[in-house]
Amino acid sequence: MMKSLLEQLKKRRLALGMKQKDMMLRIGISRQQYQQLESKGNPRLSTLELVSKGLKSELILIPNEKINRVREILESDSLVYTTEPTTPPKKVSKQEEGTLANDPWKHLLGDDE
Repeated sequence: MMKSLLEQLKKRRLALGMKQKDMMLRIGISRQQYQQLESKGNPRLSTLELVSKGLKSELILIPNEKINRVREILESDSLVYTTEPTTPPKKVSKQEEGTLANDPWKHLLGDDE
């Protein structure tokens, strides 16, 4: 699991077009420290929080039973879908996508807001 997280950090950094040395300016750790973290590190939670901010990301815990749905939402970058638990996802227009009723994240993780 740690390797997957470290791979995600590297993938995100590369997606932002950043080099390891760029992390020094963003979060205040040297290229060598960041390189070690990305390759085989066992970072503390506080370090992960710092790195996630530097990579314009958030750390979240996702319940195992929700992980597949979260992945589907994250991977569907070209289409916007509604999420009704008893019906399959349907494509919605750009005009409709901004409403809360069409929010694919609404209630996904059990929040009532």
